[in-house]
Amino acid sequence: MPPKAKQEEKPRVILGRPSNHVKAGVVGMPNVGKSTTFNIMCKMTVPAENFPFCTIDPTEARVEVPDPSFKKLCRCWRPKNEVPAFLTVFDIAGLVKGAAEGAGLGNAFLSHIAATDAIFHVVRTFEETADGETATHVEDSVDPIRDIEIIRDELRLKDVATLEKILEPLKKEVARDGKAKEKKDRLEITSKIYDWVGAQEKEARFGEWSSKEIDILNDLNLLTSKSALHLINLSEKDFMRKKNKWLPKLKEWIDTNRPGEHMIPYSASLEAKFVDMEAAEKEKFCIDNKCNSMLDKIVLTGYHTLKLIHFYTAGPDEVKCWTIRDGWTAPKAAGTIHTDFERGFIKAEVYNWEDWNAHIKEDSHEPGKEAEVAVKEAGKYRQEGKNYVVKDKDIIFFKFNVTTDKKK
Repeated sequence: MPPKAKQEEKPRVILGRPSNHVKAGVVGMPNVGKSTTFNIMCKMTVPAENFPFCTIDPTEARVEVPDPSFKKLCRCWRPKNEVPAFLTVFDIAGLVKGAAEGAGLGNAFLSHIAATDAIFHVVRTFEETADGETATHVEDSVDPIRDIEIIRDELRLKDVATLEKILEPLKKEVARDGKAKEKKDRLEITSKIYDWVGAQEKEARFGEWSSKEIDILNDLNLLTSKSALHLINLSEKDFMRKKNKWLPKLKEWIDTNRPGEHMIPYSASLEAKFVDMEAAEKEKFCIDNKCNSMLDKIVLTGYHTLKLIHFYTAGPDEVKCWTIRDGWTAPKAAGTIHTDFERGFIKAEVYNWEDWNAHIKEDSHEPGKEAEVAVKEAGKYRQEGKNYVVKDKDIIFFKFNVTTDKKK
């Protein structure tokens, strides 16, 4: 008999309900480089002293998501208004062991994480600061795997406490009205989630859940439901030589415990120097030392860890980038612009950026508009209905009509 075909692994469902305004929180133990990383990414000044809990409130900033396709649309349409995709980043103060019970300033910071869609989890591998001084660590030693596990356990314990608060009143409601199927189903599913996160000590996003269970998980907005990108903060020397004893160990830990998630090695101190360099100086430094800034990769990977794609609306008045989940249909994508667009959806007039780009002549009088005309003449400009699944980099013009009040 021929050997059985190897079954393909089902892709992990990404939990949460990110909107067009995607939010990420930079988290980690105190003094691992979170605020330094945030300062560089956002070109803002927030406290980043080498001392635990120096960041009292979450600092928020919007980072433009690198997108050459969007830039070319703007260059060729020359619109009055340009709106790129942004990642809103929160600098969240350091968490410590016992945060779920309020240690450090834990409870407040855990609630700040709840407001995000994804987590940038920063760990460090170096013993000294860029100035050669001993870098303090709240656990008195450098062990990035231990640090990841501490943060993971604190987030999970907070979820356990959240679920316990929900379960007790839900059990009483079901006991009072045993025929209420919706409440019984909710209790059964919430109990299953509680067993996974509590008794089995697993993170919510790594369970296998039905569509109904996913809906309830998204309602619960658990901290362990949030996708994570692991940022490994190296010394400048280790980053440039691309070696550190912790890197293979971290890769193995993430592959085993958080399958499908990624890590990006970088050096926060080197990135801080890049920010102050002129473009030519930075380019020469990178060529001479065979290295590159990792910030664009961090923002892009963090953004797309949520399985997000872009579509564009483009014309002489405005070029705008819209963010949706991969797999969304045209009406749902239209609702990102306005709920009326989804409710009164008629059709979508669509062409893809790649087809448009194939007809661009940047030295022409109106390159954007002329390329759009060429796309139509080539038969690549389509009308799509409500079942059309939007593709990454589609350029869309929605038609809709709202004649009745929204059903209550």
